[in-house]
This record gives sequence, C-alpha cells and structure tokens, in this order.
Amino acid sequence: QVQLVESGGGLVQAGGSLRLSCAASGRTFSSYAMGWFRQAPGKEREFVATIRWTGGSTYYADSVKGRFTISRDYAKNTVVLQMNSLKPEDTAVYYCAAGVVLYSGSYSDYDYWGQGTQVTVSS
Repeated sequence: QVQLVESGGGLVQAGGSLRLSCAASGRTFSSYAMGWFRQAPGKEREFVATIRWTGGSTYYADSVKGRFTISRDYAKNTVVLQMNSLKPEDTAVYYCAAGVVLYSGSYSDYDYWGQGTQVTVSS
C-alpha cells in the first residue's frame, strides 16, 4: 500500500522559511516523479514543484521559482520542499504526490497523494 506522509508545516512570518518533508513508502519510486501541490481556501489545487526521483531533474511553478527548492533523499525515501522568502499568498495546504508522468504540473497526472500539511504565512 502506497503511503505519502507530509510533515513540517506550520505558522511563519512573511520572509521566513519552512521545510516540508514527504515520506514515501509502499513501492519503488525510481521511475516516478514526486510533486508538491498546494490548495488555498476557495481556490483550485495549484502545482508548486516536481522532481524526477531518478536523476533529480526539477520543474517549478513561476510563482515559487527562486524561492522554493525541491529535493529527494534516497536513503530516507523522502522528498523535501525547502521554502524561503515566504509570502502571505503562499498560505495553503501543501500536498505531496507521486506519478509516472515526468515534469507535469497537472494534478490529474499524479496517482498517489498525501493527506496534506498546513502552511500559514502571516504578514
């Protein structure tokens, strides 16, 4: 059974940083892309970043490029989203996802999802 478990969310002031982790288990993800999405109240789920598990190639939404970094830790089977220079508009529930379509920003291309972790950025 595939499980994606996010952690690391919380409350931070604008300009601050947070580090989200996604622990993946239940299958081999070597051919998968791992992604982060977010959803603010009343808005659609929005792509944030994705990384190819093998090779580490990355792709970011323009809104987070230069501020967020996605990476993976083979030993811990974990995907990390380092978020710097946070803004109030980054406030959302952040979801980890896994799918076989590489470099995709479409949530329909991801097969597995975590439960989400709340990130709140105060002004």
